[in-house]
Amino acid sequence: MAKERHVDLGTTVIEMRNITKKFGDFVANDGINLTVHKGEVHAILGENGAGKSTLMNQLYGMYPPTSGEIFVNGKKVVLDNPKKAIEAGIGMVHQHFMLVQPFTVTENIVLGMEPRKGISLDMATARKNVKAISEKYGLEVDPDARIEDISVGMQQRVEILKALYRGVDILILDEPTSSLTPQEIKELIDIMHSLTANGKSIILITHKLKEIKSSADYCTIIRMGKYINTVDVDEVTENDLASMMVGRNVTFSVDKPEKEPGEPVLQIKDLHALDYRKLEALRGLNLEVRRGEILGIAGIDGNGQTELVECITGLRRATGGSITVNGVEVANKPPRFGFENGVSSIPADRQKHGLVLEFSVADNMILQNFADEPYSHHGFLDQAAIRKFTEESIEKFDIRPRDCAVKPAGTLSGGNQQKVIIAREVNNDKDLLIAVNPTRGLDVGAIEYVHRYIVEQRNKGKAVLLVSFELDEIISLSDRIDVIYEGRITGSMPGKDADENVLGLLMAGGKKHE
Repeated sequence: MAKERHVDLGTTVIEMRNITKKFGDFVANDGINLTVHKGEVHAILGENGAGKSTLMNQLYGMYPPTSGEIFVNGKKVVLDNPKKAIEAGIGMVHQHFMLVQPFTVTENIVLGMEPRKGISLDMATARKNVKAISEKYGLEVDPDARIEDISVGMQQRVEILKALYRGVDILILDEPTSSLTPQEIKELIDIMHSLTANGKSIILITHKLKEIKSSADYCTIIRMGKYINTVDVDEVTENDLASMMVGRNVTFSVDKPEKEPGEPVLQIKDLHALDYRKLEALRGLNLEVRRGEILGIAGIDGNGQTELVECITGLRRATGGSITVNGVEVANKPPRFGFENGVSSIPADRQKHGLVLEFSVADNMILQNFADEPYSHHGFLDQAAIRKFTEESIEKFDIRPRDCAVKPAGTLSGGNQQKVIIAREVNNDKDLLIAVNPTRGLDVGAIEYVHRYIVEQRNKGKAVLLVSFELDEIISLSDRIDVIYEGRITGSMPGKDADENVLGLLMAGGKKHE
């Protein structure tokens, strides 16, 4: 679908002037300016930790600016809590949704603003109102479905409807596509166009340049907390945006020399496993990853990728079949057994399975190796050795802020948390690296780093299993691509011969025409 423009340059809805935000001595935003017009999709672009979310959290009243002014529809406002922001017509959909899982779609949307009939809640009217709003903006939802039973993309629609129900005209979307499938991303862009056609304005925080090009009218770039530029998206290339964001030229192509793979490291035969509902998720899956090879798994979310990775890493029980690493059976063994026998992994959920958020960055760096030399001697931790290793990793993997070794991992931005995990797993130096959506939530500069390290592992003779919903990433990194559909590998092709259309057909359950 071609990008639609609905911008009214004569009507300014948001103006942020010289916004500075300090946390102690740390300057998160340094004199930033932002202007948004009616009917506009305005992207905020910056590296991980550049201060994008901090800026928008001030607009949404999460915390006040240290200095600077905010104007809404030409009127100066003080937004010191989200309630005031909503009253001013500003809504925000956070990266991590704020929904009550056991409640229905309707109950979540009207929560706190429920229509009443006398002293009783009038859920029939609530349901009718939700249906009317969803139809007006092309946001199709099942008003009676429970949040815990619907997809991530559908939950995001509920969050948007929640804001629209409260009458907002300006909608902030924070990293809205980070957990969506490609189809859901297309649907979201259509929804954004529908909203701007109805006079709404959207501020989009994202790292994804392709999505900025396909959805945004204007883009403001910030780098290390400072304002860099505001550009008309139609007048710049993805490379222009990337260079402004990171302050240097960014290479989008992956430099991957030809390499003949060696013997198999990971062999999976006739693997069966159940999902959380006790339904069969893996149905006789077979695959093999060899030394010096990146095997990419392409598939639409929900076709067994999660269960496959959890079976290999010891987090899920296999109901049948075999998983061997260097000839050692690892199926239905504890995670530690797999680690000791050559398995390292970059997990899909960095906060749930990748980090202990309350622990320091240094402690997280040695989670699996705390009892080993040089980090421990005779049962005592060597803090100097741990600190030295952590500081070297912070520098090598460009983890920010640079002085974060003793800070809790939970205080870092999502992208920098991901870098901590990647630094740890690459340094673990195992024979098999499992990378699940390794660049999720990362900016293009960081993606370049991550891709380089994944290819470096392959060049060192490691076996890499790459599971990603980013088809571009699968195609550019993989030596070989296997397609997973309904718990089986249904097709395979060399990475250099990969065709996006053929892969898309296989991912949807179709067959490749010879």
